[in-house]
Amino acid sequence: MALAPLCLILAGCATPDGARVSGDVFDPYEENNRQTHELNRALDKALVRPVGVGYTAIVPDDLEGSIGNFASNLGLPGTVVNNLLQGNVEGAFTNTMRFVFNTTLGFGGLFDVAGDFQIDEVKADFGQTLYVWGVPEGAYVELPVLGPSTERAMVGRAVDLFTNPLSYVLPSPDKYIGTAAGVASKVGDRGRYAETVDSVLYNSADSYSQARGIYLQNRRFELGDGDAAEEINPFDLNTEGF
Repeated sequence: MALAPLCLILAGCATPDGARVSGDVFDPYEENNRQTHELNRALDKALVRPVGVGYTAIVPDDLEGSIGNFASNLGLPGTVVNNLLQGNVEGAFTNTMRFVFNTTLGFGGLFDVAGDFQIDEVKADFGQTLYVWGVPEGAYVELPVLGPSTERAMVGRAVDLFTNPLSYVLPSPDKYIGTAAGVASKVGDRGRYAETVDSVLYNSADSYSQARGIYLQNRRFELGDGDAAEEINPFDLNTEGF
């Protein structure tokens, strides 16, 4: 009930004639987005990249993997909530079983025991939930620190901060352990894929356009959007342009 007004507001967000034209990029805030992009590049160059590269150099791969598994496992209850909001009961059951297996047999999620049993995560977030509900994509936006997004995905990220039941049952500061593990995992990803990310941010002719294109194509592919024919593999990109 509390989300209904939010969804109504989002349904009227900036779109060309109320809908995204097939294959087009709707970016009415490009000037501001480019300024944010430059801010993010400066932050990445000065802080995020050096920390990420140092993190992967110091932390063993097995420990990195366990931290990522732990963060992912703690996020599963929120994923189950979104599965249910989308009417995907099978996905909710699969993710619940995955959470139970990894929490009990995987020492709190440090090890992906469920994956060994081929119980794979059925990904879902509130941005996807809004897509299922028919909320339009809205304009492309680049967020400070968080990077590429859309108006719909931006609202979804905000709501996802409150959809995980664990955040309401775990005491402080235990409830923040998952967040810390998630941040560490993302930092590790930045170091692990440094060469690829650098090719987009620093070696491409227009890093803003390339990052925007990669994000929109992959996000639409994840959502099953018919306009996105295939997912983009960043490792296959020609960095001279998108």
